[in-house]
Amino acid sequence: MDGAEGRFAGSLDEIDAADWDALLSVRSTPFMRHAWLNALEKSGCAARRAGWTPCHLLLYRGARLVAAAPAYLKEDSDGDFARDWDLASSAAHSRLPYYPKLALTVPFTPCTGERVLVRPGEDRRASVRRILEMARSRCKEKGYPTWQALFPDEESAQEMEAGALAVRVSFQFHWRNEGYASMDDYLRRFNSKRRHMLKREMAAAGEQGISIRTVRGAELARDPARWAKVAHDLHRSTVDKLMWGRRWLNEKFYQLAFAGMPDAVEVVVAEREGKIVAGAFNVASSTRLYGRYWGSFEDHPFLHFNVCYYHSIADCIARGLEVFEGGAGGEHKLSRGFLPSLTYSAHGFLDARLDRGVREHLRAETPARTESIERYARESPIFKPETKSGPKDAP
Repeated sequence: MDGAEGRFAGSLDEIDAADWDALLSVRSTPFMRHAWLNALEKSGCAARRAGWTPCHLLLYRGARLVAAAPAYLKEDSDGDFARDWDLASSAAHSRLPYYPKLALTVPFTPCTGERVLVRPGEDRRASVRRILEMARSRCKEKGYPTWQALFPDEESAQEMEAGALAVRVSFQFHWRNEGYASMDDYLRRFNSKRRHMLKREMAAAGEQGISIRTVRGAELARDPARWAKVAHDLHRSTVDKLMWGRRWLNEKFYQLAFAGMPDAVEVVVAEREGKIVAGAFNVASSTRLYGRYWGSFEDHPFLHFNVCYYHSIADCIARGLEVFEGGAGGEHKLSRGFLPSLTYSAHGFLDARLDRGVREHLRAETPARTESIERYARESPIFKPETKSGPKDAP
């Protein structure tokens, strides 16, 4: 990266939106867009008082932005889905500092993708290496014990490993489009018993007098403020019902995101007699659908599955989308055709003892997690034959 100068930014507002978005590639998720990240910051959701202090890593050649990584200083792991509490606890037990940490990530968003953006035509490997060196130097200068990249895709995880970070594997359940021509085509992959269960669940909404549709495009763009409020109210209805629910995202975030990127945000709405009774907030790229948050004002059997899974699977098939990431967790997704998919995080430490200890831990942990993924894949109902005592599979 000859001639490139490293800089830090304490706000997305310091970076021109067009300059930032010029770094996006076909691998970039919508969450790496300037509009999404800036909405998180300007709404106060990803701000210092909320536990997120922006410290974005930038490379400039003259006045030209050539690489960037969204990064935040964190005093804990709340809301970043790092699932690194065990590492922090072990460090504390050994009287080694773990926090604060510098996290290269998108706040509140456990979706896989690039974590370092590089302008097309630039040397990507060299640019990533420089960004990671900046992260380490910043931590050393400020006394931050830890830096990490959360939910990099596989190629990015390899880049992080080449940059001397320790890579940790985990998994989520993702739906993949195998070239299905229709929902019936997809359902044929299940044996008859499982297919009957899915069809029964899918029919429930109609029997309850509920219709489900996706609001996007022109309809959403005509009144983004209204649909932003709907998405927020639905999200709030869920977190307020849960003892552990957290109000990470406020209505201002939704208003800014819907106004700034109406081409990428969507709202699945379940309606009965003209009234919205449930819904889900999704984000879409040209190849993937990302399920983010769901909520309901009324409780009905199987409504969650219909709004969050079946409707969007059918939508992915109709639109030719390749992958549907339904969010973190959820073993119940397995029986509905979602398959285990690897996710990654990458970790760096100033203290050599902590670095060595984490790497030893990961050497033991990775085979166990890999076995869990293989076991989940074996348990998938897709293409599973009936038992000898069970009914024959029917077309």
